[in-house]
Amino acid sequence: MRCPVCGFQDDKVIDSRVVKEGCGVRRRRECLSCAHRFSTYESIIQSELKVVKRNNEREDFDQDKLRRGIENACYKRPLDPESISHVIEDVSLGLQRDFEREVPSSEIGSRVMEALRKLDQVAYVRFASVYRKFHDVEEFIEEIRSLK
Repeated sequence: MRCPVCGFQDDKVIDSRVVKEGCGVRRRRECLSCAHRFSTYESIIQSELKVVKRNNEREDFDQDKLRRGIENACYKRPLDPESISHVIEDVSLGLQRDFEREVPSSEIGSRVMEALRKLDQVAYVRFASVYRKFHDVEEFIEEIRSLK
């Protein structure tokens, strides 16, 4: 690891801690040249998961895009940020576990909606309204009725 201060490439690990429920490691390092201390994070690089969109285009799975969609649905809701992060991690890890190379976007949407339904019904309806692209108010009302 290159020191961010002097650029020297040798260091020693002072401390290691497990982060993200065992999915990563935080290491505290010290440069052997200038003694500057810095932290690094290591995580598992999953296989390149591709999302198959409705129009059959493929794009890389982007956890940040997933996060933005879920956070937009939860905007101004009385939710703990940790519970939102937990939903994001659960959906991401479940997709990585259950799909080897490609995942349909419909599967991602279904999993997010199911998780949001359990977390917050307003966030669920917000996400569903964008994801399902309701054509009229009746479809929207039916979705709300299905919550009861």
